[in-house]
Amino acid sequence: MGENKEDSLKKVKEIIDLMKKNDLVEVELVDGDNKIMLKRPQSTSPVVTQIPIASAPIVPAQAPTPSEAPVQEVPEDEGFVEIKSPIVGTFYSSPSPDSKPYLAVGDTVEPETVVCIVEAMKVMNEIKAEVSGTIVKIFCKTGEAVEFGQALFQVKPD
Repeated sequence: MGENKEDSLKKVKEIIDLMKKNDLVEVELVDGDNKIMLKRPQSTSPVVTQIPIASAPIVPAQAPTPSEAPVQEVPEDEGFVEIKSPIVGTFYSSPSPDSKPYLAVGDTVEPETVVCIVEAMKVMNEIKAEVSGTIVKIFCKTGEAVEFGQALFQVKPD
């Protein structure tokens, strides 16, 4: 019995190492009646990736003339709420390729309304609105990769 616990503990440690190595936040394993769910906290520091960009010719800045002075615009989305992805995965706007999308701009949602699916590790996760209101903007397209915390929809609350 002690050996069985040691083997189980060793397997869990291996899974944790795999999670760290592949930067996974959550893993769920099911084997018959046995189920293991491992979650680790996400790092609070943002991941910074350098992407080379083509350099443009440097042009000296000129002070704007009074007629060219920049006009400050008030953001149109003030007061709107974003429905964000709770996980990293692939965004799907409908339950199947030949089904119509869950939502369109102008549709109303309730907190329990399913707004999309995010596939993570071959698991289809239904994402709920968690807010009442009207869909103002859809940020993602079907098949697009989404990150944790990425805005999927913009809602005008009721």
